[in-house]
Parts: sequence; C-alpha cells; structure tokens
Amino acid sequence: MPRAHFYVEGNVQGVGYRAFVEREAAKLGLKGWVRNSEEGVEIVAEGPKEKLEQLHKLLQKGTPNSGVESVQLLWEGATGEFKDFEVRT
Repeated sequence: MPRAHFYVEGNVQGVGYRAFVEREAAKLGLKGWVRNSEEGVEIVAEGPKEKLEQLHKLLQKGTPNSGVESVQLLWEGATGEFKDFEVRT
C-alpha cells in the first residue's frame, strides 16, 4: 500500500481547506493527517493508490473559498502507523 505526501500552495489557509481534506480523505477511507505549513498545507495519506489519486484530484480543485495554485505529490511507502485521518496543528 502506498503513502502520498502532498504539499498544497495557494490560498488554502483560513478558508476551511484542512476540514475539507479531512472530510474527503475520511470518505475515501484514507488514513493520515493534514496540517498548515509555512508554504500552505501539508498532507500525508495512506491507502489504495486509486483512492490517493482521487484525493489528489480533489486537492487540486479545493473548496469554493480556496485558491489552489499547486499540489506537489511525492509517493512513499506506507508505514501503517495511522488509525484514522486527522487535522494536526
């Protein structure tokens, strides 16, 4: 099972983007976390590759109030360390 590490840049802080990511990742059955970073939002998610690819598309679209400029994706090996998907501070 793969792990996807996403870095999202743009207007993605203070617009409900982390809650959006948490909700969509949970719907897809993914495990991991989302948090704000200096550049935008960082996400680590584990699950089936097709579900991670669906999340990637959703991240690029964002929410009505967000303005996603770029989504960088790095594929890694899953560790199985997560029990659910959460927002980290």
